[in-house]
Amino acid sequence: MIDVSVVRSFDDLQATLALRAVVYMGEQSCPFLEEFDGNDLAGATHLLARCEGAPAGVIRIRWFAGFAKLERAAVGRAYRARGVARALWQESARVAAAKGYSQMLGYIEPRLIPFWRACAGFEPRAGRPKFYFSDREYVEVIAPISPTAEDVLTIDSSPMVLIRPEGAWDAPGILDASVQRKRAAR
Repeated sequence: MIDVSVVRSFDDLQATLALRAVVYMGEQSCPFLEEFDGNDLAGATHLLARCEGAPAGVIRIRWFAGFAKLERAAVGRAYRARGVARALWQESARVAAAKGYSQMLGYIEPRLIPFWRACAGFEPRAGRPKFYFSDREYVEVIAPISPTAEDVLTIDSSPMVLIRPEGAWDAPGILDASVQRKRAAR
């Protein structure tokens, strides 16, 4: 059983950053300042996958005009054959679709193209050259996502929906309860 959720607590953020450190810094020798690049708290949404309660995988989504960008996908070694990457992709696509995005951009190592093609429909971007950072070669890939009109958040969405926690727009949040409190006081 894989449970993927938006990171909303300090404990979950610590688990996310620790798992990334193990995978990128530990396994790939990525320098600290390159792994923690200043984008973790600035306009980013982190997803954390858990298997039987243990942190198993993470992904960061950053939001740009017209596209969402997947970054820092990491799955712990013990969980790599359990569908964690696919579960992270599916939740990433769901959250992005709810925000009205129709495409995701990613940077991956060329050897991972077959995996990301099969897992999430990513294809290399035509005419875009390979590039390098943190001592690794990367290519740009893009995948379509399918927002449905009834699920997309817009400026006309209910204020009570737009103030709910990231990714949980269809479930009443803490501020929904405050409305009931106000009504009861009348």
